[in-house]
Amino acid sequence: MAKDLGFKYLPRIADQVLARLLKEAGAVQIRGPRWCGKTATAEQAAASSIYLQDPDQGANYLQLAEAKPSLLLEGPEPRLIDEWQMAPQLWDAVRFALDRGHGRGRFILTESSTPRKSEQPAHSGIGRIARMTMRTMSLFESGESNGAVSLSSLFDGNQDIGAIVDFDIEDIAYAICRGGWPEAVTEPNRNVALSMARNYIDELLDSDIEEMDGISRNKTWMRSILRSYARNVSSEASLSTIAADMQGEPPSRETVSNYVDALNRACVFEDLEAWVPRLRSKTSVRTSPTRHFCDPSLAATVLGATPKKLLTDFETFGLLFESMCIRDLRIYANALRGSVYHYRDKTGLEADAAIVLDDGRWALVEVKLGSSAIEEAAEHLKKLANKIDSDREGKASFLMVLTGTTTAYRRNDGIIVVPLASLAP
Repeated sequence: MAKDLGFKYLPRIADQVLARLLKEAGAVQIRGPRWCGKTATAEQAAASSIYLQDPDQGANYLQLAEAKPSLLLEGPEPRLIDEWQMAPQLWDAVRFALDRGHGRGRFILTESSTPRKSEQPAHSGIGRIARMTMRTMSLFESGESNGAVSLSSLFDGNQDIGAIVDFDIEDIAYAICRGGWPEAVTEPNRNVALSMARNYIDELLDSDIEEMDGISRNKTWMRSILRSYARNVSSEASLSTIAADMQGEPPSRETVSNYVDALNRACVFEDLEAWVPRLRSKTSVRTSPTRHFCDPSLAATVLGATPKKLLTDFETFGLLFESMCIRDLRIYANALRGSVYHYRDKTGLEADAAIVLDDGRWALVEVKLGSSAIEEAAEHLKKLANKIDSDREGKASFLMVLTGTTTAYRRNDGIIVVPLASLAP
């Protein structure tokens, strides 16, 4: 049920994911960073809503959540409970209501931060509450990808592709620094749009992290950890490396771990886990995650990068482009009931992304900003695909080099070359 929200709502890929999950479960939990559009998306499907951050009624709602949380669940369904983690007892109230009333699509819970383990609900909600992650806008959602190459179609075997995009290297640099924040995407003034990621970081440091769990943290250390994470984006840097990379006298590794955990729970960081497929040989596979922010604009902001500066620093440009590609692949894969991982083994053979669908189909992706490294990337993909035990894992659905170039095509060896600005779910 669409709502009149007083602004133009840009359709999101998450709309279809949410609609599907509401048909499958009694409630849906939407987790994602602040400003990514969770509430607006949830409002499209909700029949009634309650906002725990409402400045007029929020305090009353929190008191009622302590006294009788079931009253906050009353209203036409699906009922949206926005930022439910502010009153964690509402989770168990929803779970109990689902046990008593049954039915599907009854509640939508949004959250911008995950409670600490000591504050988490007594029951997980498995079987009753479906979970989905919402991210900032992909290039397809912002209208900057023409959608000529469908990820779903590729998995279905339709790989005779051909397309040209009108999205050059300067456009990519701007998209990275602006990010996928809905307000920035719809802002016609580029300078204003570019300021939004900086405002996000400022607000995060000033209040968001402390408001999340009431713990006061050293703002200088927090900013230093953000900067170190950004310098190590798209890498497998350990927490020890993150700590050692901090300017000045770094805090202990335990403190760094605590701060990183808080930033993970606030959905600021979103690392990419390792894929461990069954191989033909006994090669050891690395299991460290690669480091990513929820949106590449945050990494660019803390590094002081601008679109103009990225054009003179192609090493940083390439790493941030890879992070933007991972963001978009995660969004598209999620729509297909899939997940994205990275692969690297002890021999150094790697893939920037492995897309694995729930039905077992998989594909490998290497990210290259320019055209000069496409040949090398293609050879790596073929070598890695041959290393994976296809009798047990199945054959790769496709091998892709995802680029910042302007032409999509299929090579004679079967490798597909796809500009990010042509990709769609």
